[in-house]
Amino acid sequence: MEGGAGGYNPRTPEQVFGDFRGRRAGIMKALTTDVEKFYQQCDPEKENLCLYGLPNETWEVNLPAEEVPPELPEPALGINFARDGMDERDWLSLVAVHSDAWLLAVAFYFGARFGFDKESRKRLFNMINGLPTIYEVVTGVAKKQPKEKAHSSNGKSNKSGSKPSRSSESQAKTSKMPPPKEEESEGEDEEEEENGNTLCGACGDNYGNDEFWICCDICEKWFHGKCVKITPARAEHIKQYKCPACSTKRSRTKPPYGGTFMHLAHILNPSLVLEI
Repeated sequence: MEGGAGGYNPRTPEQVFGDFRGRRAGIMKALTTDVEKFYQQCDPEKENLCLYGLPNETWEVNLPAEEVPPELPEPALGINFARDGMDERDWLSLVAVHSDAWLLAVAFYFGARFGFDKESRKRLFNMINGLPTIYEVVTGVAKKQPKEKAHSSNGKSNKSGSKPSRSSESQAKTSKMPPPKEEESEGEDEEEEENGNTLCGACGDNYGNDEFWICCDICEKWFHGKCVKITPARAEHIKQYKCPACSTKRSRTKPPYGGTFMHLAHILNPSLVLEI
């Protein structure tokens, strides 16, 4: 399996975090901007498949490692069997949960292998915990979580960098950010908090000033233009923008595979009825 360490063994918390972030970025692409390609590769007719994130921010769907024990902890096995038996969003969410667990396992495998002490493990966890999980980004949970307000020295927020507003979506597609709303000072702190909670639905990074963003008219998630390959000029000609995930959404009619991975869907969606 080429999804292992690839000859590179991170030996410090910062290096392990860099490895974690690269693998995370690769999996994020598979479940967002590359979701159509990922879906096609997860053919239920094939053998047990796994989703691997690689340190160079790429991903691959492949068979699990043959060696026992494997060089690194292995991702969830058989993600392809559940593909056609679930709603696409539920399936992607389930893959995201297992991917989060795998990323943590790989990171702390390196920590154990190279003898990280208590402080090193704590530093590694704090760096990892500073990023939203893949599940939070894929489902949109991350942007809904409360975040501590950050106050500037003069007590005023920078309105030119306020969070994108659905009421200004037409202008959001042709400018870096929609124009600020004319509100009283009492609403500035709320704008600042919302701004800090705005995450790209593809890469999971926070909103930054002077960046072009575009909003999906279906799921209402915001994306960096560069992450979904949309430029301001191209956005001017889009009447209704659909993100990669919404563009490839399709109904699922084939009965699911009755494996362990399939039944774990109940953890995320207890109301889901599986026909075996």
